[in-house]
Amino acid sequence: MSTDERTLVEGKLDALLEAYPPADTSEREFWGAQFDHGLAWVQHPEGLGGLDVSPRWQALIDRRITEAGGSTRNRYLNVLGIGMGAGTLVAHTSPEFASRFLRPMFACEEIWCQLFSEPGAGSDLAALSTTAVKDGDTWIVNGQKVWTTLAHLAKWGLLVTRTDPDVPKHAGLTYFIVDMEGDGVDVRPLYQITGEAEFNEVYFDDARIPDEYRVGEVGQGWNVAMTTLMNERVAIGANVGPRGSGAISHAVEAFERRQAAAADGAGDPVSDHDLDRLMSHWIEAEALRLTAVRAGEARLAGTPGPEGSTMKLHWADLNQRTTSFAMDLLGAEGMTYPDGYEFTRPDETSNRTESVHRAFLRTRANSIEGGTSEIMKNILGERILGLPGEPRVDKNIPWRDVPRS
Repeated sequence: MSTDERTLVEGKLDALLEAYPPADTSEREFWGAQFDHGLAWVQHPEGLGGLDVSPRWQALIDRRITEAGGSTRNRYLNVLGIGMGAGTLVAHTSPEFASRFLRPMFACEEIWCQLFSEPGAGSDLAALSTTAVKDGDTWIVNGQKVWTTLAHLAKWGLLVTRTDPDVPKHAGLTYFIVDMEGDGVDVRPLYQITGEAEFNEVYFDDARIPDEYRVGEVGQGWNVAMTTLMNERVAIGANVGPRGSGAISHAVEAFERRQAAAADGAGDPVSDHDLDRLMSHWIEAEALRLTAVRAGEARLAGTPGPEGSTMKLHWADLNQRTTSFAMDLLGAEGMTYPDGYEFTRPDETSNRTESVHRAFLRTRANSIEGGTSEIMKNILGERILGLPGEPRVDKNIPWRDVPRS
């Protein structure tokens, strides 16, 4: 990595931490200043939260900020914007347009959501039927989206619509930014097995979007959406915390609780087999964490490739297996749910895991959200291994003529 880049980045970091000591600065003020210093997405152009240098420096920036007592949790609180929307805006809009949105996004002053999935278009995103019809300088949108994380908090949404039903399904899509607080946008909660409504369904009833909020050319929505999805899989797959955190922490907690109970004569002792399983999960978790660190440091600027699907696939599988093992360790206690089923609408994404029980329930969604594991395997098989693609009988048929349930 360039010595000149290191000098630039470290100089900006020193200036940021001196002018805005994290201990004396509110989170949002600090995040705004971080953006202004070009340390938000360091690979972005200057003026768009970056310094136009290698993204490898971002790990150094985040580490220095954390060591100084600062927070990087904005990347978690506004993951749909920071992790997925920002790269899409930089890649497919003008600098003037992107600059309007990026600073309040990074400072979590404006939360974002992603409006892709529909009741009849989940894994097959290109089958979506939400329509956008041009009316002068605006587009009139009608339809329904589903499984929209944090839509109840969002100011802006990343929306894919169908603008031409007379061409094959991938060709008739157009991508927009939509004001979630605008007329004709109705957000309704979807309660999950955990008792929370992190997800929502969103209805559009003659909602109007100015043409200036279109991202990319008319009919090029699929290409823009692929940028968002690849960023999404990198963001989810790289969502690996410090050593020993996440799902493996719950397995360790359950193991230690069972050990303590056995020592008090209140339960069966753990077996050597249980210890072997715990260590196996720990090793996998650490390998995944290190892989995520390496992939994050090595990823070049621009649209990420299919390596994000590798991380996301293994992350989902490991989380589910690890929390299932933790529940096994709890024995009969695993049949309870101490968190309770109080229906709430959270103010952040719900990968929070206050208990082993809640972690087990929440991780059931990991193999669905952000692209199902089956779709991830297709992507890896076709794009990395070069395997033949699955038959696509509707590939060249106008969307209007494709049978739908």
